[in-house]
Amino acid sequence: MGSLCGQTPPVKTLHSIGSGGVNQTVFSQMAMTRKTRLIFINSILEVARIYGFDGVDLDWEFPATAEDTMNLAILYKEWRKALHDESKACRKPRLLLTSAYYASTRMSNGVSISYPIGTIREYVDWVSPMYYDYRGIWENLTGEHSALYDSNSNPCTNYGIGSWIQAVVAPQKLVMGLPAHGHLWKLQDQNVTGIGAPATGPGLGGELGIPPYDDIVDFNRENNVTVKFDGETVPYYSYAGEYRFGTGLSQSAVI
Repeated sequence: MGSLCGQTPPVKTLHSIGSGGVNQTVFSQMAMTRKTRLIFINSILEVARIYGFDGVDLDWEFPATAEDTMNLAILYKEWRKALHDESKACRKPRLLLTSAYYASTRMSNGVSISYPIGTIREYVDWVSPMYYDYRGIWENLTGEHSALYDSNSNPCTNYGIGSWIQAVVAPQKLVMGLPAHGHLWKLQDQNVTGIGAPATGPGLGGELGIPPYDDIVDFNRENNVTVKFDGETVPYYSYAGEYRFGTGLSQSAVI
């Protein structure tokens, strides 16, 4: 931690709680009452101070109900007040409050629910939408999991970041989550390799076919792959034999 904080320019370190793989009902139950919210807040603050973090980060990606989003708003308000009070009491800079979100302000996980934007604007320091995993082996078709554009459907990065800006979230608060991994499909037909090609399941990278960036580099180097750039969605993809990568590598960050 000390080596990170001592870099020039200095970096900010966050104590992050949650992920897409965490049972989301745990957050729902925690946020339901003032008592459980305060227990959660105080425990996170304690750990953040003990280990010298600059802030705390919540990764409750998919509040499932209107009650969840209401309780999330209350949690942010109470959390920000606790950060202020703790900073004043210990005479240290206030810890940051940040949070990770779905790509757009309206979630698309089987429910039609929006985040509590007004509360987020007021109390959250950094808003971190995640611009990856739009596509995967669960669709049995190849796709670009971090596409900048998608004329056929949402989500895509252009649509997602636009929705946050349209919600009047200050651009300087937005921290884009970009991928350091890819998606690897096993093709149904080795001669059909483009976007939307039929696939029979994952390639490398475990049961979900999600290898890290280093594995993608090794695979491309060792298998004499063909690398293509898709001018419509703006990422690169590669293929060799029966395997096809959606690499997550694109010009999106530059654009």
